[in-house]
Amino acid sequence: MTEAIAAAFFEELAAAGYARLSLEAVAKRAGAGKAAIYRRWTSKLDMTVDLVSAVAVNASGAADTGTLRGDVLAFLTEVADALNEPLAARIIPDLIAEGGRTPELAEALFAAVRDTRRSRATQLLERAVARGELPADVDREIALDLLAGPLYWRLAVVHTPTAPDHLDRLTDMLLAAFRA
Repeated sequence: MTEAIAAAFFEELAAAGYARLSLEAVAKRAGAGKAAIYRRWTSKLDMTVDLVSAVAVNASGAADTGTLRGDVLAFLTEVADALNEPLAARIIPDLIAEGGRTPELAEALFAAVRDTRRSRATQLLERAVARGELPADVDREIALDLLAGPLYWRLAVVHTPTAPDHLDRLTDMLLAAFRA
């Protein structure tokens, strides 16, 4: 039942947006009783943070391929796959916009998603430093911003499709920037 509720939640969030999301609508879409929802989540904020973070954090494995190039390409591939998912393409911009209007949503998602994902991506950089592929003084904060920013901008903000070699070319540019 939890999988059905989670699927219904994401469908409802994509259709209605966070501002109009209701636990009752999720229950109806899932064919579940409201009590089943309220036993697990006391509010739409709780439900949103729990379900969004579970998906977003699980999607960020920060694979260890043995090389910085392989790790960056794997990371970018995961991000591109997630951002190209039709529901995610509708949900992510809505949650970011709603976070600007609802500070408690922004704070909860930052703690559950952003901070966890950045921590995992930092491991990617630390492995590269340990292997000697990056200098020990690499600016980790800027590197983390660069790692996710260009692809997010292209796919989630300006909705520009990528060429088949885009992730390879972006990987090479990021590596050059990290080493600069």
